[in-house]
Amino acid sequence: MLSEDKNQLARRGRLRTVHGTVETPAFMSVGTAGTVKGMTPADLEDLGAQIILCNAYHLYLRPGHDFIKKRGGLHPFMAWNKPILTDSGGYQVFSLNALSKITEEGVEFQSHIDGSRHFVSPEKAIEIEAALGADIIMAFDECLEYPATRERAEASLNRTLRWADRSMSAHHREDQFLYGIIQGGCYPDLRKQGLEGLLHLDFDGLAVGGLSVGEPQEEMLKVLEHIVPLIPKDKPRYLMGVGTPSDLVEAVSRGIDLFDCVLPTRHARTGILFTSRGDLHIKNARFKDDDLPLDPDCRCYTCTHFSRAYLRHLFLSKELLAMRLNTLHNLYYYLSLMSGLRKAIEQHSLDQFRHRFQHNRAIGI
Repeated sequence: MLSEDKNQLARRGRLRTVHGTVETPAFMSVGTAGTVKGMTPADLEDLGAQIILCNAYHLYLRPGHDFIKKRGGLHPFMAWNKPILTDSGGYQVFSLNALSKITEEGVEFQSHIDGSRHFVSPEKAIEIEAALGADIIMAFDECLEYPATRERAEASLNRTLRWADRSMSAHHREDQFLYGIIQGGCYPDLRKQGLEGLLHLDFDGLAVGGLSVGEPQEEMLKVLEHIVPLIPKDKPRYLMGVGTPSDLVEAVSRGIDLFDCVLPTRHARTGILFTSRGDLHIKNARFKDDDLPLDPDCRCYTCTHFSRAYLRHLFLSKELLAMRLNTLHNLYYYLSLMSGLRKAIEQHSLDQFRHRFQHNRAIGI
């Protein structure tokens, strides 16, 4: 099912997989190594998580894709019975480039865990993802740094398209959707060329990659405004690695269906908490005697049971409960934000939702 806001590019849809239906637009909590840090599967279900992301690169290194395959794949291994998407590892190659060497055949890299040498080709990446058994898997791509020259962006794009073709040829599991990744940097004509190359291969869905790598939000939104309207309406649209609450609201308004980002969980561990009035740094001295909840408008377990003063005490004491309560809150915030966006699209009130969101965050804590 797919419906669009009459006055926006925003879409309200349902993505059906073997392990359940995802109401879109949706945010995927990141469980890099087969776990969303500090959360049990029951926690995630209680928070309203519909789908999570796991990373093929990290799971390949530890405990190994064959190890997981022998245990029935990721779903039984991590006791998560809802949909899973696995990233192929292209971003990890980018972020750990000091340990890797890219060639036409694939990527040779050194494990950041034990220093061992490995080689992953597009075919190997698909083999790994097939073994992991995710519902949605990603083609192997080359993620481009920002800024990049046009020559560098064009060469990277062409390699990504060749790798996309090889990924498609290696894909044989009918119970897994395979998504292609649109690259091309911040060059509109290269992004269009990337999309056209992927459309010839007829991927099940299309992702916009190579963003959230240091470019300003305005640059990211320009890329989306250019490329998203060109993506066929029947293809799910996934914006990889994005982002802040503002990024999500603006990208949904431009027609994106799926998101993932480590921000809510990573920030939770460093004491940065998302609220309807902006970001709150719990370690700040101003919260020492503050008996208010993190966000008076929030109904998560953390906000309905604990004060800012207590959460600050836990965080400064380096108590494990601090990380857990902070993560519960941040994920609740993100998932509730997406629920609100879905409702606004259904009611054709997205403009009002955006205005209220921006106004409330401008007020501050």
